[in-house]
Amino acid sequence: MRHYNAAAIAQHYRYRPWRALWRAFRIVWLFAIFVIGLKWDEWQGQSNAYKTTRAVQLRKTLTQLGPTFIKVGQALSTRPDLIRKDFLEELVKLQDQLPPFPTPHAIAIIETELDRSIDEIFSYFSPSPVAAASLGQVYQAKLRTGEEVAVKVQRPHLRPNITLDLYLMRWAATWIAPWLPLNLGHDLTLIVDEFGTKLFEEIDYLNEGRNAEKFAANFQDDPTVKVPSIYWRYSSSHVLTLEWINGFKLTDTQRVKEAGLNTNSLIEIGVRSGLRQLLEFGFFHADPHPGNLFAMPDGRMAYIDFGMMDQLSQDTKETLVDSVVHLINRDYNELAKDFVKLGFLTPETDINPIIPALESVLGNAIGESVGDFNFKTITDQFSELMFDYPFRVPAKFALIIRSLVTQEGLALSLNPNFKIVEIAYPYVAQRLLTGESPELRRRLIEVLFKDGKFQWQRLENLIAIARSNNENFDILPTAQLGLQYLLSDEGRFLQRQVILALVEDDRLHTEEVQRLWNLIKDDLKPSRLMHAALGALADFSAEGAAALLPSVAMFPLFQSQKFQDSKTN
Repeated sequence: MRHYNAAAIAQHYRYRPWRALWRAFRIVWLFAIFVIGLKWDEWQGQSNAYKTTRAVQLRKTLTQLGPTFIKVGQALSTRPDLIRKDFLEELVKLQDQLPPFPTPHAIAIIETELDRSIDEIFSYFSPSPVAAASLGQVYQAKLRTGEEVAVKVQRPHLRPNITLDLYLMRWAATWIAPWLPLNLGHDLTLIVDEFGTKLFEEIDYLNEGRNAEKFAANFQDDPTVKVPSIYWRYSSSHVLTLEWINGFKLTDTQRVKEAGLNTNSLIEIGVRSGLRQLLEFGFFHADPHPGNLFAMPDGRMAYIDFGMMDQLSQDTKETLVDSVVHLINRDYNELAKDFVKLGFLTPETDINPIIPALESVLGNAIGESVGDFNFKTITDQFSELMFDYPFRVPAKFALIIRSLVTQEGLALSLNPNFKIVEIAYPYVAQRLLTGESPELRRRLIEVLFKDGKFQWQRLENLIAIARSNNENFDILPTAQLGLQYLLSDEGRFLQRQVILALVEDDRLHTEEVQRLWNLIKDDLKPSRLMHAALGALADFSAEGAAALLPSVAMFPLFQSQKFQDSKTN
């Protein structure tokens, strides 16, 4: 099987029940030994004395059980806020310190897959792997043409082992789901299927190479993100040859400091690149653990594993942006509708009783300041919410949630005081202010207007926050886009709304305009301002001018009428 097929796998093991039973017995037996050991330590009052022993035992148990369980351990290894320190130190070793398989076997696989001898391809090939992961191991080598490369070789008999674990996981999901304190129901099997689909994609190295090139194309304008080049001539479905990356794991804080790198800058690169993947490209890395992310001496961040990726539709990306905007604005009614669109709630669900629950949970999680937001806090709070209301986790979002949780956990290992929204909110603000698409313009208007009134403070906050996170943020292109939009047919409604905002509450809002001017005046030098205005007006038609002039002409009349009305009242 080249692709995951739950029905075909079930059919295969239905006629081989002894294999499934023996594997299930082994899994239960190994975990039972571990749990009994923990309880015995508690009963004897020696938990502290044996905590290192138990941590090693857990790592070895996961290693013995193979790739599927190693993946679970890798995810847990990025959560210092969930896993106690002694366990964490051992689980981190699952990222690239697993027992390797013999190098002669790896060489045989390379020669069979590439149909040539190892000496024909490489002038140097490391005698032992530099890293061993759950699905394969990596060798450092040099091509005959002189390029330094990393050679990934897949573990033997990987596909049969994974299919058996997936079969057992899916079988267990059907029995466990009704007993869980979450309203996951039948969706648990869909989550297993999503995981299985991605795992099968991950063990196809040609697919990984294509993913790497697509990822590199997305970030070609970002000098802070590095993606290794793929050497297709020396790659196959079981062997992948790619550019060697000189760097070190993000969690190696000692080497980060020795290299003079700023941990906060690395966190910002990681979170911003993660947000771009989800909200801008829709093509995201679903397994960003420290073994797959490297800091480079020049300050860049390198992604080196592209096996587990996923693609979001345009509608999903837009709804995710909507949900962030609604969360920032504390618009829980619209946020509930976003959950319906994303599949967390069914269309027939009555959202009215859910809205106050969302306000209670998310309001407490965010606190007085949006900077207090923490994804871990949100997930904890939602566990209770999913118990009381018919929320479910769509299969597609299992990987997204895993990616977000993993990235936040990685950032927490570099900075325990990290708050994801301190970077996410400025990114969203800058994205809204600089977006050229009609969808982003609509979302910006949605942010700036509430109940038909212009929110001066929100515009000030957006500009201030966008600039706080990017010293090079330039408001002028945004102003030019805004002027072009105002002069377009699409912007006619906004023309009137802006005029109304300026004379709202029977007064000219000169103070708000002055505050905005003080905020942006350094960017709007006369020469640049004139150039931007001419650019915006370049395609402006006479019909557009005629449509705009009545609105402008009506401004003093409108203000005069309001003044007369106020005198009459």
